[in-house]
This record gives sequence, C-alpha cells and structure tokens, in this order.
Amino acid sequence: MHARFIISCEHGGNQIPDDYRLLFRGYESLLGSHRGLDSGALQLANALAERLGATLFTATISRLLVDLNRSIHHPHLFSEVTRTLSSNARQEILARYYYPYRNTVETAITEAIQHRNRVIHISAHSFTPIFNGKLRRADIGLLYDPSKPLERTLCHDWQKALKKTAPSLRIRRNYPYSGNADGFTTYLRQRFPVNHYAGIELEVNQKYFFTEQVRWPAVRSTILDTLLKSTQTYR
Repeated sequence: MHARFIISCEHGGNQIPDDYRLLFRGYESLLGSHRGLDSGALQLANALAERLGATLFTATISRLLVDLNRSIHHPHLFSEVTRTLSSNARQEILARYYYPYRNTVETAITEAIQHRNRVIHISAHSFTPIFNGKLRRADIGLLYDPSKPLERTLCHDWQKALKKTAPSLRIRRNYPYSGNADGFTTYLRQRFPVNHYAGIELEVNQKYFFTEQVRWPAVRSTILDTLLKSTQTYR
C-alpha cells in the first residue's frame, strides 16, 4: 500500500468576504490576532505540499467567520461576531464556506483510499507563544490520536528525527492541544479505516513569524527534511 500525502490549512488567513465586512467593522484588531488566523500556517502548508509533491487544500477566510476546524455542533464553530446571526444567516455561511471546504478534502481522501492508497494527512497550524498569560514551552507540536498505531508511530519517529537534527528545538507531542480533541482530523478518523488514514496536526510556535523571523527558514527546512525521513517507509 502506497502513502498519499494530503496537506491542509484550515486557518490560513483572516479574510472576510464582502458580504460580511460591515459585520466585522470594529473588529480589525481581533482579525489581526491569533484569533483571526494562524500566522505562518499557510506558508508552512505550501512548503510541505511542494516538498512532498502532495495535494494541497487551503482556506483563507477567518475562523472568526466560521471555524473550519470545528465540528458542526461545537460551541466555537461561530465566533462572538457571527454567533448572534440568525439561524438562516449562519446556515448560509456554512453552505458557502464550511461544507465546500471540508467536503472537498474528504472527497480527496476518499478517492485516494479507493485507489488503494494510505493517506497521511498533515494539517498545518500555528499557536500563539503566550496564551491566557502563560508561556507555551514548545517550538513544534505534533498532534495525533494515541490510540491509532500509525499516527502514534509516525509522530514518535518524527519527534526523534526533529530532536536529532535540531536538538535546540523543543518538540512536544499532543501540545499545546490534545490530538484527539474536536477538530477536522478527529472527524476524519471517524470516517475512514484506521489502517488507511492518519491525521496529524502540525503546530508551530508563532514566535518564528513575529520575533524570531531570522530562524524561521531553518526551522521550516528542518520540519520538511525530518518529515521526509520519518515517512520513507510509508512511501
């Protein structure tokens, strides 16, 4: 069984479609914060897809309009800006932006599996260095479901390769979030056989896009190189 890589980025931008710009008037600072987008995640996703020759899916609307990484019944699917809209208005947002993106990614995975491929799905994200006043002590986070052998092995191997290549980087598994919490990869695990689908959320500290930009090219190359080495047996 050959591995097919699929790269996605659910929080790649903070764009607000024209029809909703008036609604977001006064929220410009929020849109520019970590609440509005995962800074650097889109660049990372593009680099991953290019290096792996992988299929790429990206979204650049802000999660403040609708969060593409949340399940349909999650309380934070809509932000404080859109939560108070009428049911019809929220359903229209889902129909225009949420379902098309998620259905497209799911269809691509389905087709890859139907062609006897094992899908390794890397969802690119980034996290704010300080959250609720607490410093997050990690450079890179690898999020996965520990009960899934393929995901567990892949992330253990990737972490080892990262530590060996760049000992100064702090690599943590299932940090700063739990890999089996609500999210797109969690949803997809329920849709596909465990031996045919592995969903990994890659989290990178946003300090490399704001205060340590000079180190970002090297960190990005390390991520790409070690992912290639860690997945050689799957390709």
